[in-house]
Amino acid sequence: EENNHKNNHQSCKTRLLPKRIILVRHGESEGNLDTSAYSTTPDYKISLTEEGRAQARLAGSHLRDLVSSQGPCPDWRVYFYVSPYERTRSTLREIGKSFSKKRVIGVREECRIREQDFGNFQVEERMKIIKETRERFGRFFYRFPEGESAADVFDRVSSFLESLWRDIDLNRLHSDSSQDLNLIIISHGLASRVFLMKWFKWTVEQFERLNNLGNCEIRVMELGHGGEYSLAINHSDEELLEWGLSPEMIKDQKWRIDGNKADWNDHCTWYLRSFFDYESDSEDDVERS
Repeated sequence: EENNHKNNHQSCKTRLLPKRIILVRHGESEGNLDTSAYSTTPDYKISLTEEGRAQARLAGSHLRDLVSSQGPCPDWRVYFYVSPYERTRSTLREIGKSFSKKRVIGVREECRIREQDFGNFQVEERMKIIKETRERFGRFFYRFPEGESAADVFDRVSSFLESLWRDIDLNRLHSDSSQDLNLIIISHGLASRVFLMKWFKWTVEQFERLNNLGNCEIRVMELGHGGEYSLAINHSDEELLEWGLSPEMIKDQKWRIDGNKADWNDHCTWYLRSFFDYESDSEDDVERS
């Protein structure tokens, strides 16, 4: 047991971080085209349209250009995580056409990044009323009858992230330090948003500002010089604003390009101030009344 502990400790010390973690929403589905499809077909069986497959092929070409043309390392690899839904698996199948077999380290179907559960077959008129109620209640905490809230999705995506970090810590995804590893997660709009929320410590209020990803839209988190991941390396301020990030959130993304994880609390004073009413920066203790 002592030897195993030492080996694990050594592995954690020399863990190989992915160069990029890339989130991809599935291509256009039959449900995106006509919401009545959900009343006769189970959500997980909803397929891509021809346009959706074309979007996925284009996304695959874009992803390959992204991971192969940036940085000094010509030896790169990809590892895929995919939601078990038909539309995400089909998106992966089309994206995969852009990558040769030697470039793909592996793929894993991951149920925890599936679509939000809206409650079995969905009656169109009833769902319209339910979604109007959700807008009044709040998108994050509203739970669909017989389904999930965004908070429920956050919990299972958080569990997935813990497993992902464990695999990274133990170098289970790749073991060759000469290769750039790119993790590509093919999922759904909400799952991708709560993934980013969890990763970057965004609050519920900040989540409510976010806009959904378009079909086959991509979010690229790239490793910065200080060991933090940032959206600002591959995406412009205009893009980040369009996605719903506030100026403070964008400033944080830019800091992460060179910032050190240990300095995050000192840097992100706006985050602390979102919880406390500090009238000054005085270090004096507040007297009790």
